[in-house]
Amino acid sequence: MLSHMRIWSAIDRLAEKNKLSASGLARRAGLDPTTFNKSKRASPDGIPRWPSTESIAKILDATRTEISAFLGFQEAPTSHRSHATRHVPLLGLAQAGAGGFFDDGGFPAGQGWDAIEVPATVGDNVFALEVSGDSMMPLYRNGDTIIVARDKQCRKGDRVVVRTTDGEVMAKILHKKTGRAVELTSLNTAHKNRTVAVRDIDWMARIIWASQ
Repeated sequence: MLSHMRIWSAIDRLAEKNKLSASGLARRAGLDPTTFNKSKRASPDGIPRWPSTESIAKILDATRTEISAFLGFQEAPTSHRSHATRHVPLLGLAQAGAGGFFDDGGFPAGQGWDAIEVPATVGDNVFALEVSGDSMMPLYRNGDTIIVARDKQCRKGDRVVVRTTDGEVMAKILHKKTGRAVELTSLNTAHKNRTVAVRDIDWMARIIWASQ
């Protein structure tokens, strides 16, 4: 199955096969040298960017590679993949809102979680949440997966997931935080902005990556 990470992995492996860097591969195909840079693979707020079909067609032509061979590059050897990805716990929003699923630090507790493969660059102390409903539209849709970091400082303008002490889980934009309350702006304008007292917040985590 095609995925964001596998397509980029195939491009990297095609470059390696031809003894090129990602930039060198782009140059050989007549593309901007930065086309396949790591920084181009996700937006500043973590939303994955896919390579264009035109750029893929050009690198296949430049390296005389059949599309079937290129698709075969998606499955990197285990030793290569282990350095590029890792697995983190995956929860549904309903699980995140239920009691008993987190330890005192706000991380998934126990064993038996589903897991998702994510780029190793997301760092440690993170977990994934599967979006349900339309409250996060238009940025995140039903079925998308977001990666949140509990140990990252949340600043004004960050996209965050907040869990209240009564089990409500919401994804918002952090507008303002004081010693008494947190003001949250809705991603979806059809949903109201919220102000939540600090004492009523169980945890707040910054959204650092999304798989769509």
